[in-house]
Amino acid sequence: MQGTVDGFSYGLVTPVVGYLMACLGGALGLRCTTRSMLVGGSWRPGWLALGSAAIGSGIWTMHFIAMMGFQVDQAPIHYDKPLTYASLAIAIVMVGVGIFIVGYRGARGTALFTGGTVTGLGIASMHYLGMAGIQLDGKLEYNTLTVAASVLIAMAAATAALWAAGQVRGFWWSVGASLVMGLAVSGMHYTGMAALSVHLHGTAVPASGDAPAALLAPMLIGPLAFLCLAAVVVIFDPLMVMGKPDWPRPENKPGVPAHAPAPHHQPRRVTLRSRRSPVRPRSRTPQNR
Repeated sequence: MQGTVDGFSYGLVTPVVGYLMACLGGALGLRCTTRSMLVGGSWRPGWLALGSAAIGSGIWTMHFIAMMGFQVDQAPIHYDKPLTYASLAIAIVMVGVGIFIVGYRGARGTALFTGGTVTGLGIASMHYLGMAGIQLDGKLEYNTLTVAASVLIAMAAATAALWAAGQVRGFWWSVGASLVMGLAVSGMHYTGMAALSVHLHGTAVPASGDAPAALLAPMLIGPLAFLCLAAVVVIFDPLMVMGKPDWPRPENKPGVPAHAPAPHHQPRRVTLRSRRSPVRPRSRTPQNR
């Protein structure tokens, strides 16, 4: 028999809070991506790794905050913890691949398309792996076309967010990009949930046991704490808000990379030579015959 699915048992509270968490993770992650484009050397991979973890944690947190409002009226729901945490890992890894591509290759052309595609697929993979961790006396079924639409939404919005973050035009561009990233995560999530139907086995039983919020809240403590720490790192780095590089940008000269530090000109050495009196040529005397 078909189960009655309710994705908004807490009303608009879980969608709004989930969207804000996705925006927070996106803001921190995309700002770190922008910051990485203003530095070089060993600092760049560190900023990109922090950005990947922030975006992945924001995506995962948004999903499971939204899932607090999900219930099936005729069956209790439980969550498989290994699969639940595996969905967090795959979100961070796949988003990290997309972020590193854009961070090193630039937010344009093939690099932008590839990075946005991988990031969007990471959002979708996290969602459906997290849904696979649901345990109930039934089977989850999906509409193929709606699932495909949810994946396309994630890819398109993630590409737009990475493009905006790659413009390196200051704080407000990153804010706008984070709103787009939050839209990508939330839009993908609720489109994917619209594709879901639950087929229950046997006789329906009243839902019992712990509420979804009681099951999921302990799992959310770690990612929420990480997002708070990442926010502290971003806030206390003045260049994150200023949007200025650590070094003056070089002039557009052929053969000089766009992000290379300006060359340091050494003063020209001047060697003082001692004056010598001109050497007079020796006069030739005729040889005695």
